Amino acid sequence: MQNFMLNITLQGLDTETRMQLLPQEQAIVKELEAKGTILHSFIKLDMSGIFMVCVAENESNLHTQLALLPYYPYMKIEPTLIRG
Repeated sequence: MQNFMLNITLQGLDTETRMQLLPQEQAIVKELEAKGTILHSFIKLDMSGIFMVCVAENESNLHTQLALLPYYPYMKIEPTLIRG
């Protein structure tokens, strides 16, 4: 398994859509945390995105897991491999 630090910026997500999707987004984040995929998450102060520490077999598998999130189509994800 590999550890990733993700710098995620939300792009093209209007406030109304963001609020509609938020409950489902939060529920899936909790599921991914329970599975051990998401280890830590930190919302950026300006609310433009999130920093996230995740574990996955590889970057492709990571994207497969994150694609479950309703916000995924609006995410610009910059992954960096980190030591665990």
